[in-house]
Amino acid sequence: MVTRFSTGAALLALTVGASGVSLAQPKAVKAVPLATVEAVQMPAWVERGGTSIPLTPGMELRNGDEVRTAGRSRLLIRTADGSAAKLGENAALSLNRMRLREGKVFEAEMKVSEGAFRFTPEYFAQFRGEREVVVGIGTVMAGIRRAELWGKSAPDRRIVCLIAGKVDITEPNGGKFTMDERFTAYTNDGASQPVVMVPANQLEEWEAETETQDGKGVSLRRGKWKVTISAKFSHNDALDLYEGLRRSGYATEIIPAKVDDKRVYNVRLSRFETKKDAEAVAADLKGQRGEFEYKVGI
Repeated sequence: MVTRFSTGAALLALTVGASGVSLAQPKAVKAVPLATVEAVQMPAWVERGGTSIPLTPGMELRNGDEVRTAGRSRLLIRTADGSAAKLGENAALSLNRMRLREGKVFEAEMKVSEGAFRFTPEYFAQFRGEREVVVGIGTVMAGIRRAELWGKSAPDRRIVCLIAGKVDITEPNGGKFTMDERFTAYTNDGASQPVVMVPANQLEEWEAETETQDGKGVSLRRGKWKVTISAKFSHNDALDLYEGLRRSGYATEIIPAKVDDKRVYNVRLSRFETKKDAEAVAADLKGQRGEFEYKVGI
């Protein structure tokens, strides 16, 4: 009987196919990126598999990635739960154990080894699920479910500031406690200090450390402004400049052109939010490599 049933099912499938009627197939569901770069105030890059790759808006980040910013740089990352992770200048953030677990639970371990960091839940979109995020600010661990926090890892101290919600703190010595009062901060400078209220002007100063700065080299997915570096490069010269800038955290591309019927190559940086952002990067690069011509345009 099993054999006859299987044969009949096969004949039915062939008949349906021959008649031009197709059986419904489930649609493939596109996986939600666990973390995506939303904005870059250049230069910034990711260390991945022993290679440095410049960060660009729209780039997906993976488990094991370490993102870094240079001086005067900023970074905005969107996580799968619609939250924002912001990074200030001269900072390093490692991303690990990111996943969307069954039951719509977003998990992640983020380690800030250097610099300032801010986590804002549902910054981009409302999340109808649960969140289990652990943020390490140096040697201080903060467990987040529905909290907004700012933190900084410096050589001489680690700061965790609660902006909203509550966080579970694990101290370097293993001690644990919960912070649930807004605008309070815990500091460890080799020893744990009492939790204190943060004055409004201090909080504003801290928050500014992780915000992108208008007109200072911000690139976005929708950015239309470009910087073109031109010196009638040969392909090899353009490639040298392209690779050098990318190693420094600037996302570049090589653009072929013609000058007097001669094939030349330019190097271009794209997606700047405003003309001022493009001009800021052009000025920085001109200060480093003043022998080239820098053009800003759309």
